[in-house]
Amino acid sequence: MLRIGLTGGIGAGKSEVSRQLAELGAVIVDSDLIAREVVAPGTDGLRAVVAEFGPGVLRPDGSLDRPALGAIVFADQDRLAALNAIVHPLVRARSAELEAAAGPDDLVVHDVPLLAENGLAPLYDQVIVIDASDEVRLDRLVRLRGMAEPEARARMAAQASREDRLAVADLVIDNGGALADLAPRVREVWQRLTEHRAAG
Repeated sequence: MLRIGLTGGIGAGKSEVSRQLAELGAVIVDSDLIAREVVAPGTDGLRAVVAEFGPGVLRPDGSLDRPALGAIVFADQDRLAALNAIVHPLVRARSAELEAAAGPDDLVVHDVPLLAENGLAPLYDQVIVIDASDEVRLDRLVRLRGMAEPEARARMAAQASREDRLAVADLVIDNGGALADLAPRVREVWQRLTEHRAAG
């Protein structure tokens, strides 16, 4: 089994790369998806979040109000750290379960948005960074996701710098251009990973 960490700043296109790697045969362990699961209604994770941040982060149906929570944590590093202290151990435990279910010859790709921020690069055999300039990412967040520019800038500022992410990369996929340019770059990285696994 080859354990791969996949990361990139918000708006870099990590989800699309993850999707393409899954089509090529990777086992994807998606931290964002798991992070939603561990704070679903009825979970210990959601109870811990409400205990820390108050009932104002709940929707009327009892589910987590992500925009309300985001407004709190993305404006305050201490509050963000408090949220991470609740969610990250739960995500790590669930990720380990999913990895354990993969086969010995699988390429297991851990889709981890905050890999660089949390010093997780040493956990993986290879780290892939999806890279795009801050200008390109900002444009995507505003134009494609409908974020207000101040919110988009705040989300970007809450993450590691582009330089910090590139510093932990074994492989870099440039996604600063058109979507059509991305697939051949992903296939090239997949080929290198399969060769790396075969070399043992």
